[in-house]
Amino acid sequence: MDEWNVYLSGEIHTDWREQIKVGAEAAGLPVSFSTPVTHHESSDNCGVEILGAEENNFWKDHKGAKLNAIRTRTLIENADIVVVRFGDQYKQWNAAFDAGYAAALNTPLIVMHDGSLTHPLKEVDGAALAVAETADQIVRILRYVINGELAG
Repeated sequence: MDEWNVYLSGEIHTDWREQIKVGAEAAGLPVSFSTPVTHHESSDNCGVEILGAEENNFWKDHKGAKLNAIRTRTLIENADIVVVRFGDQYKQWNAAFDAGYAAALNTPLIVMHDGSLTHPLKEVDGAALAVAETADQIVRILRYVINGELAG
C-alpha cells in the first residue's frame, strides 16, 4: 500500500490529533489523515446554516447530524484504520458511534483513552484491535503496522 488512510475520530478539546500527525510525519510514515469537522459551532449549526432555521432543537440537531454523517461515513468507509479518542470531559456518543461503525465495517479500530475510562468503554475496547492511552502509542502502533518497526 502506497499511503494509508487514517481517520481520527472523537474528542475535540485537546490537540491529540496534531500530536499524532506530527509524530507520524517525524517517523516518515506514508499516512494521510482525515477527521470530522472539529469546529464545534460549525458542526452543530451546519444543518440550519445551509438548509434553514428550525424552531425545535431536535430538528436542528437532526439536520446537522445528517450533514455531518455524509462526511463521517464516507471518510470511515474509505479509511484503512480508524482511531477513536475518548476524552473524560464530555460523553462522546458520536465517537462511540464511529467506533461501532468502523467495527461493523470490519475496519481496523484503535481506541485511545485514559485508563479511568476502561470500565465504561469495555465494549468499545473489546471491538478494538488496540487500546492506547497516548498519542505516542498511536504513532508507534502506526509505525509497527505500516513498517514493521518497533523503534521509536
